[in-house]
Amino acid sequence: MSNPILNEERFSPQERILDGEPMTISGTVNKIFMLLVCLIAGAAISVYTLFTSASMVPAMLTVSAIVSFILVLATCFNIKIAKYTAAPYALFEGLLLGAVSMMFESQWHGIVLQAVFATFATLFVMLMLYKARIIRYTEKFQAVLMTAMLSVLAVYLIQMIASFFGRGIPLIWESGPVGIIFSLVVIGIAAFSLIQDFFFIESASQNMLSKDYEWYGAMGLMITLVWLYIEILRLFAKLNSRN
Repeated sequence: MSNPILNEERFSPQERILDGEPMTISGTVNKIFMLLVCLIAGAAISVYTLFTSASMVPAMLTVSAIVSFILVLATCFNIKIAKYTAAPYALFEGLLLGAVSMMFESQWHGIVLQAVFATFATLFVMLMLYKARIIRYTEKFQAVLMTAMLSVLAVYLIQMIASFFGRGIPLIWESGPVGIIFSLVVIGIAAFSLIQDFFFIESASQNMLSKDYEWYGAMGLMITLVWLYIEILRLFAKLNSRN
């Protein structure tokens, strides 16, 4: 769900580069585009597999989810390997998103394109708000955002555990008012998580951190975008199911 790797506590003054090229915002942006290409490639492979070897899709989804989680977890503990894990993460995440997106598209035509547009529109709006300093990343902002993300994580974990016993949290996954409000709240949290990502990338470049942090920052932003896209897709599905 939320981005588990980007916050300002992930670096310290001791990590400033002493020789070689430092991290730059433009370098990070370039790597974000590279990861988007990997994500799209993974999604294309997933869709192709869905139409040619549908029986392989369940196994592909399981493997993609596990590998993506392992790559993110490994990167959390070792920032230096982000240059090796970021692209594979995007590729495997693309495999997962491709199949999931087609499942939604098969029920509601055009929903995927709408969700993609809404995701990038949200990214653009939040970036403009951050650049204009209308939204500032402060200690209070960080504390509120972290509390909100942990609360959503707790809900997801409870739902996951309950599903093993054939149970679930009522209403929030349905298309009623409660379910729609829940989706809007989670989308809001994901959108504000982008501010944290922007702040990390900007601060890391100002602190002259090593080039490795470009991959780390790009991977972190990609995690948030994937989360945001999935939540928007869920919201649109709920809205469409009401019609």
